Amino acid sequence: MNKNFTEVFVTWLPYAMMVVFCLGVVLRGLVFYTVKRHEWFAREFEKRVNKFIESETPGKVGKASFYVLAKKMLERTYYEVFEVRERLNRRRSDRMMSTGDRVFLIKQGSAWFVRDVLKQLKFIKWKDGHPNLLNVTKSTFDHNPCFNRVFGIIPIAGMNDLLSILPGLFVVAGILGTFMGIAGGLGELGAMDLKNLEATHGVMDRFLGEIAFAMKASIIGIAFSLVLNIFNTLCSPDRVFSSTIDRLQTSLDLLWYRSDNNDFSMTEKPFDEHRDPADALAEEALQREVNKTTRTRDLDTLMKPKAS
Repeated sequence: MNKNFTEVFVTWLPYAMMVVFCLGVVLRGLVFYTVKRHEWFAREFEKRVNKFIESETPGKVGKASFYVLAKKMLERTYYEVFEVRERLNRRRSDRMMSTGDRVFLIKQGSAWFVRDVLKQLKFIKWKDGHPNLLNVTKSTFDHNPCFNRVFGIIPIAGMNDLLSILPGLFVVAGILGTFMGIAGGLGELGAMDLKNLEATHGVMDRFLGEIAFAMKASIIGIAFSLVLNIFNTLCSPDRVFSSTIDRLQTSLDLLWYRSDNNDFSMTEKPFDEHRDPADALAEEALQREVNKTTRTRDLDTLMKPKAS
């Protein structure tokens, strides 16, 4: 092997590993943040579904369509967490900056998720029993161009696989640099003249210096591998994604158990992410009050004693 190439490779390898390490940390952070936004929307949806289910009284509620309930909960989540919260400037720990929405396409990804889920729920057959909602939620995320790509460009799945094997590559690169440094120094050892003690001493000093420098590549590689392994464990997108799917499936299961059918009304308005959220939520609140008044009147009519 060319000695000049070996020297250049061993010299620049630690710096190259440092650049790759920093790039890997940044990409891991971006992937984790993007997947964390999945869980954020799922957590907000779960919060509203649980609140709705807790407000219901078994045996005293009317019939409900699974599709209609899911649509209302998803729309309410979408409108509240993006528009109304920013308009009222509420100070909450989960408040998302508008810059993050634009850069990571969070709002667009959430709108895509709502539309895609509703499209699949619309055609579920009630008579077929409990549907496989796990596949519905998982396939929706897998096909979401905003949620499965960083900045809508870098594929999360491929990037996550590459970042997962990066710690092992650091160890291999460090060992390779050490062996190449040793191999480069062995050529001079074979050519040294043992009769010339001064020259031999100089060759040995250079050889030991090259070995010491080459060993730094292994040390750096192992150190980077250790740190990146810890960082990958703490910022594991797989764990967050699994939690996201579980939250969504559980929430949809609760709505399914509350429902009596999966009828789709022809008068049902399609989801519109561009609709003014204040108007949408005000209309929903008004409809809720009308339904509450109607149920109260019907109950009073049933309990009123019949005239003899």
